[in-house]
Amino acid sequence: QVQLVESGGGLVQAGGSLRLSCAASGRTFSNYAMGWFRQAPGKEREFGAAISKIGLSTYYAESVKGRFTISRDNAKNTVYLQMNSLKPEDTAVYYCAAGPLPGNRRSMYDYWGQGTQVTVSS
Repeated sequence: QVQLVESGGGLVQAGGSLRLSCAASGRTFSNYAMGWFRQAPGKEREFGAAISKIGLSTYYAESVKGRFTISRDNAKNTVYLQMNSLKPEDTAVYYCAAGPLPGNRRSMYDYWGQGTQVTVSS
């Protein structure tokens, strides 16, 4: 089992920045690719970003590319999502997830955190 706990969400004005963190415990963190997904009210959970096990490869949804950066620190068992130039449409609950391979499908991930709320005001 892998336990994931997100933090760093909050309220920010449009154009601002936030950095989300996801702390992992349980099994060896570096054995897992990590992803960030988000879910806005009334919408399905969608892919945001993913990173390979040792961080050499990253993947982004078109909607966040150029604004968000995913990174990881395997020594700290933590994955991050730096979010810049935030827009009101980025408002959602953000979830981190762990799985064997990085990807943009929810089914590729075995473990999920509880989520952290991000609200971007206009």
